Amino acid sequence: MSRQYEQDEENDFYYPEDGYEDDGFNRSDEEISFYSDNDDYADYDGYADDDYDYDRRYIPRNREYDSRGQENRAPRYERYEDEEADLYEQEYEEDPYYEEEDDRADKKKQGKSSRRIVFLVIELLVLLLVLGALYLVTRVDKVEKADLPEEVIEENISEEVKESAETGMMKGYRNLVFFGVDSTKGDLKQNTRSDAIMICSINEDTGEVKLVSVYRDTLLNLYNDEYNKCNAAYAKGGPEQAINMLNMNLDLNITDFVTVGFGGLTDVVDALGGIEISVEEDEISHLNNYQSTMAKEINYRGNGTYDEVTEPGLQTLNGLQATAYCRIRYTAGWDYKRAARQREVLYAVADKAKQASPSELIEIANNAFSKVYTSLDLQEILDYVAVLQKYNFSQENTEEMQNGFPQLDQRIQANLGGALGDCVIPRDLDNNVVWLHQFLFDDTDYQVSEMVQYCSNHIADMTEGAVPEEMTDADHT
Repeated sequence: MSRQYEQDEENDFYYPEDGYEDDGFNRSDEEISFYSDNDDYADYDGYADDDYDYDRRYIPRNREYDSRGQENRAPRYERYEDEEADLYEQEYEEDPYYEEEDDRADKKKQGKSSRRIVFLVIELLVLLLVLGALYLVTRVDKVEKADLPEEVIEENISEEVKESAETGMMKGYRNLVFFGVDSTKGDLKQNTRSDAIMICSINEDTGEVKLVSVYRDTLLNLYNDEYNKCNAAYAKGGPEQAINMLNMNLDLNITDFVTVGFGGLTDVVDALGGIEISVEEDEISHLNNYQSTMAKEINYRGNGTYDEVTEPGLQTLNGLQATAYCRIRYTAGWDYKRAARQREVLYAVADKAKQASPSELIEIANNAFSKVYTSLDLQEILDYVAVLQKYNFSQENTEEMQNGFPQLDQRIQANLGGALGDCVIPRDLDNNVVWLHQFLFDDTDYQVSEMVQYCSNHIADMTEGAVPEEMTDADHT
């Protein structure tokens, strides 16, 4: 059966009288001839296939159609005044086929709109991440990168230590060293003695971080078989010689370092908004004296001014005050207490950094990274910043000065005369190294390497007649 149409002669409107047949759009020759001869109608090949003449149908020229000749009928119907036209209009509105087409079109539009919104949000997030990364990279790139000869460092790590790091108690740990240099003019590479030497051991599995100070006046082999105060290694050969010295004497596998001057520490603390430190009465005058000197040397605040600490107790110290606190040595405890203060400040900085917002951490990068000298590359620094929350520093009672090398019951302080002067003498070095490995790596059965034993024997021989010094109140003023 072919499709039938009724003609509204007055309104030039054709409407299908009945539904579609299963055979599609078949029409009689009479219908095709009528439509072909009528100029008001255009032919439309519904499937663009010239082989199927039965597929041709005819549509009014004054309407807009899509490629299927159906979906975008605009206007969908014409309004006429006569009742018969209203009937056509109503029938068209209620046609289930067009209702389904409209629903599909609406859902399609909604789907496209939703996808556009999702893509827009994703693009904005990616843009923000890229901009943040670029900003951080430009700041971190200011770090002065040191190119340590890795092969030389590796050659001077003992075979015993390498084996322990691969299969023994040192496995899973990464060991770095922090150097705090006595420099206010930015000379971080060498020719300046390291005021602070701090071993940082990180358990990569648990995130636990332990700090040990190596007292700067400790008598050790400087890696060249010359025995002197250990802070001389940095002055003579920079971080490379200082790292080799630590690995040789302490059976460690340090390959990376971070060096910070006074200005760098000051900027870090200020960027964090200060740190909480409990100041003792006898520390106040020394703290302010160091502030007075450093404020001018580093041009603090751009005008060399500073804020005095006026009372003891727990309080928030700014960058200059915290750095001055680290330098105090003329109180009970001598240099041992100063090293404990340095660790105390580092613990406080770590705690405050873990509470910091991303904007504050970027401020730290902006202010401090240009005053840092390190062997870490850009990606390693970013990796540590990204997982800062993972790390937990093992706390200590700094008043007891526990985490220092050599240990209290295994050292003496004595004047060796000549260029050496007052030195901290490990007695014996091998026993101190055993304690160090037990503390850092929980190794209760550690046996030192042949090199450590050699250095220990040599120090014992050269200091055999040394007389321990006794501290008096006069030494603290």
